[in-house]
Amino acid sequence: MIGRYLLAWLPMVVIGIANGVLRETTYGKRLPELRAHQVSTLIAVALFGLYIWGLSLLWPLRSAGQAAAVGVMWVVLTVAFEFSFGHWVAGHPWRRLLADYNLLAGRVWVLVLFWIGITPFLFYRVGQ
Repeated sequence: MIGRYLLAWLPMVVIGIANGVLRETTYGKRLPELRAHQVSTLIAVALFGLYIWGLSLLWPLRSAGQAAAVGVMWVVLTVAFEFSFGHWVAGHPWRRLLADYNLLAGRVWVLVLFWIGITPFLFYRVGQ
């Protein structure tokens, strides 16, 4: 089951990129950058929630431990992808990448990570 959920992370990359494209081509042009970031975070939480809920119906997790392992795996993969792609492909400096983790500055990206980390466990509990 963990292998399926490992592969199921790949469409999450597509969801995240599509969310960023949506932001940059629509409301991101009209809103201040911080507000666009916050709106994008809320949209990401909703999209990932729907996707993970669908996965939980398709491939129910067997235990709380398995659900927790999936959540941790997804967070680690997401952070690794974000920093690898952001730095080596997009060319962003480490300082800029780390800035999205500053809740005191209104940067709420960490909520997406929390959400994808906890959602497999939440949907496991709801499905019991």
